[in-house]
Amino acid sequence: MVALDVPAQQAAARMDGRMRLVLLVLLVAQFMLAVDFSILNVALPVIGEGLGFTLGNLQWIATAFALAAAGFTLLLGRVADIVGRRRLFLAGMALLGISSLVGGLATGPGMLMAARVAQGLATAAVTPAGLSLLTSSFPEGPLRAKALGLNGALMSAGFTTGAILGGVLTDLLSWRWAFFVNVPVAVAVLLVAPAVLKESRPAVRPRLDIPGAITVTGGLLALVLGLTTEPLALPLGVALLVAFWFVERRAASPLVPVRILTRRTVVQGNLAGLVAFVTETSLVFLMTLYLQDVLGFSPLAAGLTFGVLGAGTVLGGVYAPRFIGRRGARAALVAGGLLQAAATLSLYALGDDRGWLWLLLAGTFAGGVGNMLAIVGFMVTATSGLPDSEQGMATGLATMTQQIGITMGTPIMSAVVVTSTTVLDGIGLAVLVNAAIVLAGALAAGLFPRRS
Repeated sequence: MVALDVPAQQAAARMDGRMRLVLLVLLVAQFMLAVDFSILNVALPVIGEGLGFTLGNLQWIATAFALAAAGFTLLLGRVADIVGRRRLFLAGMALLGISSLVGGLATGPGMLMAARVAQGLATAAVTPAGLSLLTSSFPEGPLRAKALGLNGALMSAGFTTGAILGGVLTDLLSWRWAFFVNVPVAVAVLLVAPAVLKESRPAVRPRLDIPGAITVTGGLLALVLGLTTEPLALPLGVALLVAFWFVERRAASPLVPVRILTRRTVVQGNLAGLVAFVTETSLVFLMTLYLQDVLGFSPLAAGLTFGVLGAGTVLGGVYAPRFIGRRGARAALVAGGLLQAAATLSLYALGDDRGWLWLLLAGTFAGGVGNMLAIVGFMVTATSGLPDSEQGMATGLATMTQQIGITMGTPIMSAVVVTSTTVLDGIGLAVLVNAAIVLAGALAAGLFPRRS
């Protein structure tokens, strides 16, 4: 085989015009989904007051979304392989636009909850379909790493933007605009995407594994429910996921073949991704508590503070492909985790006056860079070495990991905070736990066997 010279390698790693259009459409969609996840957090008390939610039921506005998004991601990732990734992507975007319109027009709790479930289902469809369209549109190597880096940067920036935008829209207009803002973006994507995206699915259409779909979806729903509101559901979730493993071993056309579930890169990547999402999203929760309950910031001011974290994630996402190109995805998992752990540990020194704000800004910025380096390493690792026909399954697993991590983090850190007598002490203890989890994940990535 003849080696390419340097100019030829650079040309092969350069995006053409169509690739840029594909990337733009998919990034806009993923950014909107990330914004949608966090945009209601600041507005929840206002929504509860406006629609008559009791304080105990207010959490269901977020939990209903998380249940649908995490519970159905793996199933819909496989459905994308069967019916076509572009088709499911467009159907999910249409559902997101409609459900956002319904949510903005909601007149009572039932109507709003139905809209949130539909938004979660739309996210479960669009995210794996969009990611598999991205990974199948860009060849494995520098181009895919660059695309995944930009995707990860905008996804993380979207979480931060959602918190800021939710505060701005709620303060200046109405909480209803936190829903309405999705509608024109969804319409724009639906108008442009059919002309830009090519259909992507295996040459031989696989059959849907019904027993596997039932056990994994039921298991994930029970797991998320147990982590958020009902701990008694946790054993049921674990039992169903164990049953899913045995079902997949015997299935003629498994939802996720056991050989993929045991593949070194898939296991390593998803474990690292779980750590990255559990820790950084829950750190935002801890710092929100610190800013509002300790320093007395308003929700809008607290949201704006996280713009620095967003800048760090964007920088990390832009730099990550270069780092991975030079040192590899494994090094990105380790280096990103170590940087995030050190930055998180520095926040243990936060005091009870606003003079410590500089440390929060510096720590979250550096942690954002490290976290995004690890997230891009996770996506590259978890989707590498697989044919295009299995990218829907791989990205479905990765998206499931992302949703579970986001869902798990805040309950875990909240449980740690309440063990202390003061909010500041509780936040400090949770920061130490958070940093320890990140450090353990980074060390595990470095020690993970190189071969199965």
